[in-house]
Amino acid sequence: MNSITLKTLNELSEYKFYIPAYQRGYRWTDQEVKDLLNDIYEFVPREIRGTTDKTWYCLQPIVVKCRNESEYEVIDGQQRLTTVYLVLHYLNQDFVESKRDKLFSLDYETRANSSGFLEHPETESDDDIDFFHIHRAYQTIEAWFDEKVRDSRFDKGDYRSKLKFYTKVIWYETSEDNPITVFTRLNIGKISLTNAELIKALFLNSSNFCADDEEGMRLRQLEIANEWDRTETSLQNDKLWYFLSDTPKNDNRIEYIFDLINDSGDTDTYSTFRFFYARLAGKTEKEMYESWEEIQNYFQRFDEWYSDRTLYHKIGFVLTAKIAKIKDLYSQSAVLKKSEFITYIDKIIKKHYKGKNLFDLDYDGSDTPGVLLLYNILTMLQNDHDSSYFPFDAFKLNRWNKEHIASRKDASTVPALNRKEWLFDVRSYIDNTQEEGKKLVQQLTDMLGAETITDDQFNDLYDRVTAHFNQYMESPEEEIDSISNLALLDEKTNKSYKNAVFPLKRKYIIELDKTGGFVPICTKNVFLKYFSDYPPKISFWTQEDRKKYEKDLKRVLAAYLEVE
Repeated sequence: MNSITLKTLNELSEYKFYIPAYQRGYRWTDQEVKDLLNDIYEFVPREIRGTTDKTWYCLQPIVVKCRNESEYEVIDGQQRLTTVYLVLHYLNQDFVESKRDKLFSLDYETRANSSGFLEHPETESDDDIDFFHIHRAYQTIEAWFDEKVRDSRFDKGDYRSKLKFYTKVIWYETSEDNPITVFTRLNIGKISLTNAELIKALFLNSSNFCADDEEGMRLRQLEIANEWDRTETSLQNDKLWYFLSDTPKNDNRIEYIFDLINDSGDTDTYSTFRFFYARLAGKTEKEMYESWEEIQNYFQRFDEWYSDRTLYHKIGFVLTAKIAKIKDLYSQSAVLKKSEFITYIDKIIKKHYKGKNLFDLDYDGSDTPGVLLLYNILTMLQNDHDSSYFPFDAFKLNRWNKEHIASRKDASTVPALNRKEWLFDVRSYIDNTQEEGKKLVQQLTDMLGAETITDDQFNDLYDRVTAHFNQYMESPEEEIDSISNLALLDEKTNKSYKNAVFPLKRKYIIELDKTGGFVPICTKNVFLKYFSDYPPKISFWTQEDRKKYEKDLKRVLAAYLEVE
């Protein structure tokens, strides 16, 4: 059974560490050594509220296997263990030999007399490459402290105390028979000692269970392990994951729940592990189960939200738009009935948009993307015959955002490399039933045949083309950035040139929809002309289209924003 604990560097002083041959030699760079020294220097222990303890700096895990009472084989972490030893050795030199601290010892299997060399790392040695790198690291440590002591505010004694007593290693002790197998798994990425893996070891520690019932202990460990796997498997469903989160994460998604429970705001890598270690260390089996039950309660609540169509959409919106924090929602859902909770979410949305007028929103407004997302989600919810779910995973992964329906008069958004492609694409959509249209088609054809296109030539023709497609809008320059000319479009659609004219955007949306890609319902309604009277002007975004779109925006969003 693997066990996990935290040990101060002072507690390691009685140990002898054996570095086996399958480990690579010492290879930390000067910068990595400095980073460790700086991290400890910048860390400030602070009182932990309600206790007599202080916070500590947490080093990454040291994975070991016991060889005898005080000797350990280091499976993973020998680089930082060697570096820490070098720092402690350097600090010891300030004292006469009889007053120096006892340090742990290191013995590299492949390096004869390595333990002897490490007693004097300040001595340059060309005997082998590891001794060379160890000596260089020691020189880096000396230089770092030499620079620091020039600052009168630097206290080497304080640094030494912080290193020995307020710096802890995550001590991961395995009982597996073959340490090489453990090393291989760690180093090819099949397992990683993240917060989640470390917390799992905490929950499965045999010390958490009644020692008198070994068979019962095994069953209870298996129960927690199975529930852990079910939770992680469920969170691996991208539809559930991106409903809750907008952060890509491929493994250990259960860590999301641990971070919510911790909620310390501490940015240290192992803050969440430290939180659960403090919560579980030395506690009874009953207390351990209470902590595990809290984790399961979070997951079950998230699963309930995900399964309820109304909650899924409204919670998904406020989380995506960052209007509410998930922990606040969790707390409220625990004390409110479902109908009250839905009302609570509606109030959050209304409060966020209080005093905002829908038709004051424009392309540059920070609230515009969120309002367009809300419009799409409410449109789905208001349709009694629609049982589909808005795919937050597709929305977030494909980066859908606000974009103009009718194009802006801005030729600079079309890269020079795409100019002929742009001209070729728009030519087939020009209305050539009138003389002006025929002239425009001919100009496009002539320019496509030209060897070069100057900026002035393209800018002039671009303005004529966009004017042609915007001719049915009353005041195109004034209306172009208003919300009634905006919809959600994905980054992929706009990757070659953002300012495609309406019929080209329509073409892309149709192709995406035909191939089963995700298109927000209101974007589809706009470009497929669902708001238009029959027969619609397919290649144009008309004033009539814009007015009807505006009317629908008002109808759907009136409960949440001012619309007059």
